[in-house]
Amino acid sequence: MYETRVLSGMRPTGALHLGHFHGVLKNWIRLQAEYPCLFFVADWHALTTDYEKPGDLQKVGADMVIDWLAAGVDPSQATLFVQSQVPEHAELQLLLSMMTPLGWLERVPTYRDQQQKLADKDLTTYGFLGYPLLQAADILIYRARYVPVGEDQVPHLEFAREVARRFNHLYGREPGFEDKAKAAVKRMGTKKARLLNELRTKFLEQGDAAALARGQALLDEQQNLSRGDGERLYGWLEGTGKKILVEPEALLTEASKMPGLDGQKMSKSYGNTISLREEPEVVARKVRTMPTDPARVKRTDPGNPEKCPVWELHKVYSNQERKDWVWNGCTTAGIGCLECKQPVIDAINLELAPMRGRAQPYLDDPTLVKNIIADGCEKAKRLAAETMRDARESMGLNYA
Repeated sequence: MYETRVLSGMRPTGALHLGHFHGVLKNWIRLQAEYPCLFFVADWHALTTDYEKPGDLQKVGADMVIDWLAAGVDPSQATLFVQSQVPEHAELQLLLSMMTPLGWLERVPTYRDQQQKLADKDLTTYGFLGYPLLQAADILIYRARYVPVGEDQVPHLEFAREVARRFNHLYGREPGFEDKAKAAVKRMGTKKARLLNELRTKFLEQGDAAALARGQALLDEQQNLSRGDGERLYGWLEGTGKKILVEPEALLTEASKMPGLDGQKMSKSYGNTISLREEPEVVARKVRTMPTDPARVKRTDPGNPEKCPVWELHKVYSNQERKDWVWNGCTTAGIGCLECKQPVIDAINLELAPMRGRAQPYLDDPTLVKNIIADGCEKAKRLAAETMRDARESMGLNYA
């Protein structure tokens, strides 16, 4: 019935760096080969904290998409689009806001946290308070089954699940729901109908989560059910109403282990990044000027790799043999710091070379990126329109 879609997005904040590649984009590249994926430029989300100085969001967003393409995100496998170009996101957020308790928004962990971290900005705005609901709408509008997130984002996903659950509970109880659901079960055929009934009973009477998962998988396989019957049966299986919105699940991703040039986490705010399209000579200069173990004042002084930011880069880019060479050479003063840095320079440039190559055609002809985004927006709009049609109908807003 529902495709097992994956959805993820990024705020357009400027050039992406190796931290983004190792923390997010490598995962996107893997997922696009396994699932139907939608990746979007979250330009409205950028305005929730930077509404006073939005800058050129269109240009920054296009540059970010070039970085995605350079990294290996494939528009023939994934749908790439811009959030603000699919207005259904905002419409669904509006409808969801009618039934979302204010306390749910205020208890989102990052709400107070971000206000403290960004104390220099006035974040006492409706947009900032409501951004978790916009985030929920981003996911729910595509009925995405999976959302790749780090552990710190799990509360946001749970919020989206609660919103979907509440929406389905309030608006999924159509007249004659039980009779329509039972009629839909019969249309599956005698054998599958019996199995679905058994799995439903196990879940409702015993709380058997495995039975629920098997039942959902059985429904996923059905090709002869209408969308309306599918929505009824997903809800009926769980003992609720018509499942208009899908509760998303987290695909937990590891936090990026990519260190910055100073040993801290790679971040633009720390000024310690290497961008994905950095020129080879710039990479070389940045790495060569990295700080090292302060105990190594002279070339003949032994050092301690654990106190050197360059060692953290070797952990990412060097094999065990190379790391042994670095460790032994540093601790015995057998190699100098510039010798230690050269393999890192070579490895980073080797990683970035194909990205620079993939980016060049889009830099030469910006219309290529515009066309990719335009195609992606059209695909996203079609999917979003299906959800909004069902959401409006369930709330009595189908005036056609």
